[in-house]
This record gives sequence, structure tokens and C-alpha cells, in this order.
Amino acid sequence: MVVKSQCSGHRVTGILVGESNVQRYFPRNITEIELQLDHLRIECGLDPHFWNGKPEISDARLCLWLESKERDACGRRIPVPLAMIPSGRNSFILGPAQLEEAQQQAH
Repeated sequence: MVVKSQCSGHRVTGILVGESNVQRYFPRNITEIELQLDHLRIECGLDPHFWNGKPEISDARLCLWLESKERDACGRRIPVPLAMIPSGRNSFILGPAQLEEAQQQAH
């Protein structure tokens, strides 16, 4: 699935998953997911608003990782599309949007 980073001013606040992705990939009974960010694995909690109109994942470690990846030529933070690929039960790999395209071509 393709998701988008969320920015507020000069800060990255998390990733916007999108309501259709939430319905498709996230059972309501889960309270956290595991994300693989390069060689780092983190667990991120999902608050109740995730299923009710605010499909955003926010975690301090995730934000730091996103901030290290996302800057335009002038050093500003900009929202970018990202691939979030299921890799197990409640587990996902997060990476560049091209990762999603590569996975689709492999199948």
C-alpha cells in the first residue's frame, strides 16, 4: 500500500495511512503494529482514532527516521509517498514508494 508522510511546519508528525488502507489491512482488534525501517524494527501503538477518521501512525522513533529521509533541496520537510508492505501478522516494511512497485512486479 502507498501511504504518505505527514508534516506540520518543519516537523514530521507521522504517516497518513488512509481510510481505505485501514479497512483493508488493519483489524480493529490490534493495538500496535511492527514497522521495519531499514535495519530498525519498532512497535507503534494505534490509538482508537486510527479507525475513526484519523488514520495516522505517529511515533517519536518513526518521526526521527522520516525526518532523516525527507528534505527537499532547500532543506524543508515535504510530505512524500512511502510504501508500507505487509510482512507478517501486524508487521510492515516501510520504505520508498518504489518498493511497492518492485514488490508488485515480483508477483
